[in-house]
Amino acid sequence: MDMNLFNNVAGMIAKQLKLDVSEVTAEKRLIEDLRADSANVMVMIMDLEDNFGIMVEDTAITELKTVGDVVDYIEKHR
Repeated sequence: MDMNLFNNVAGMIAKQLKLDVSEVTAEKRLIEDLRADSANVMVMIMDLEDNFGIMVEDTAITELKTVGDVVDYIEKHR
């Protein structure tokens, strides 16, 4: 896993969810562990698309369960 990418994604997620970045680890589940709701997830997806120049497919959104899943998706699609 690209640690620079992970750190960027973790920072974005922490800011969006108003968490300390130390709480955001690759294994954390966005909804169950980090308490993201559907609105948080949609804003996060739009931010990721803007920042990394990717397009997250609607079908992929439901597969992005953990922070690590998000980082892996970006690595494969940028």
